[in-house]
Amino acid sequence: MARKPKKGQAPAPEAEGEEGAAPAGGGRKKLVIIAAAVLLVAGAGGGFMVMRSRAAHAEKPAVEQKLPVAFMDMREMTMNLIPEPGQTQPRFVRLKLALEVRDAKVASEIQALMPRVEDTFQVFVRELRVGDFEAAGGTYRLREELLRRVNVAVYPAKVDAVLFKDFIIQ
Repeated sequence: MARKPKKGQAPAPEAEGEEGAAPAGGGRKKLVIIAAAVLLVAGAGGGFMVMRSRAAHAEKPAVEQKLPVAFMDMREMTMNLIPEPGQTQPRFVRLKLALEVRDAKVASEIQALMPRVEDTFQVFVRELRVGDFEAAGGTYRLREELLRRVNVAVYPAKVDAVLFKDFIIQ
């Protein structure tokens, strides 16, 4: 209980403590609110910078795709396949491919190596069975393997893609 101060005396210390506690707590609350606001603004700014950076990186590949490309047609190749177990009739695959390269200069470098590329393709495809093409993703795997092999054959030049123009299994 608080005592009444006598004339000329200061109020009791307990009363001062109660009144003094409220402003100190209010100052802490303000400090926490200000700190939270600063963190929120900093986080929003950081998020904006990350999004801006991602947008800038997303635009760069679009510019790179506008570079001219060259396509090199390969001659049509017909190759026999390894027979499946119990198969008596021979099976063949006919491929007509095109190679996609960065520019005409690279195409001229590769043109001189085309006999090596054709040999590489024929040696690989002659080791395949019809079942290799019929399996899920068989054509995709063939494309990826041909791309890998052509890049080994023409190194240091580089082929960007192997494209099927005609693909028939008989």
